[in-house]
Amino acid sequence: MSIPFGPRILKTGLAVTLSIYICLIFGMENSVFAGVAAILAIQPSVYRTWKQLSDQVITNSLGASISLFFIYFFGENPVIIGFVIIFIISLSIKLKMETTIPLTLVTVIAIMSATGSEDLYFALERLLVILIGTSTAILVNILIFPPKYKKHYIQSIDAAFRNMSLLMRTVISNEMTEAAYQDINRTFKKDFKNLEEQYKLFDEEREKLGKSKHLNSREIIVFNQMLKVLQEGNQLLDNIEEHYVQSETVDDENDLFDQQLEDLIKYHEYLLLKYLGKIRENHQDTRNDILKEKDKFYDQVLSFYHVSKEQKLRHMIIASSIADYSFHLERLEKLINQYLKIRETPERKKKQG
Repeated sequence: MSIPFGPRILKTGLAVTLSIYICLIFGMENSVFAGVAAILAIQPSVYRTWKQLSDQVITNSLGASISLFFIYFFGENPVIIGFVIIFIISLSIKLKMETTIPLTLVTVIAIMSATGSEDLYFALERLLVILIGTSTAILVNILIFPPKYKKHYIQSIDAAFRNMSLLMRTVISNEMTEAAYQDINRTFKKDFKNLEEQYKLFDEEREKLGKSKHLNSREIIVFNQMLKVLQEGNQLLDNIEEHYVQSETVDDENDLFDQQLEDLIKYHEYLLLKYLGKIRENHQDTRNDILKEKDKFYDQVLSFYHVSKEQKLRHMIIASSIADYSFHLERLEKLINQYLKIRETPERKKKQG
């Protein structure tokens, strides 16, 4: 059994180590809280790490202030501590800073359980320690193995497509065992959700931090359409499982739908390879043949007069889903062509210069 290890794990350990060392150098007693802050501050994107810093400062300042207020006027009491905890959680949710709740509650409990006249000094030191931990995490996240959103996104697209391709090619023919099919389907849906999260990450970076140098705005649109195509493919698989697999079919129907899915998967694969620059410019035979067969498919679906009215309705649902998938594939091709044309222009100028 392999142990998972990646850049984020390494950065978390490094941020904790550095933040604790910094606190020890300056003689701060609560260095362990700097480590906790560093753990919570390491986020999958630079923007979210910056946001974590600002949110931690705001909620911890409020938590420390409210804790000192209640200690001064109501004293130390378990009931008072519980009330303050409830109030802080509600306030953090209201401010949409839910990710800061764990560390803020630690701050509240630590301050309200402290005794003596040094409550204010203790609160200020806690805030400084948290700031050190969070700031260290930000620097580590930016300088050490900075996130490569584009590379990871393309890898995730490829992984999700490979699983979807296998599902599409076997869902009608029923070649795979039920256990194997469901296992791949679960993996595909998990990868698909991760892909949606990854898209949000680099879209946030571009929108909030203005990091558009490495990601052309046209390419962002292409990435969004790549995700949309997978969404349509996922919906198509769900419709087939609900309306086709569960009904009685004949060989002619199976062959027709199976061939259409095979063609669409080939088209999808062709587009991904084209984006990566692995398809020759004039080599479009596969793409043209697939699109020629598309219109014939819809005519043939409606020609199955032997099927019942319910079966026809089920066929129409699946055909409609296939049409959506096909439409978004063609839209993806247009966007890829536009992007490649824009990308090639500066490259040609560079060669000519």
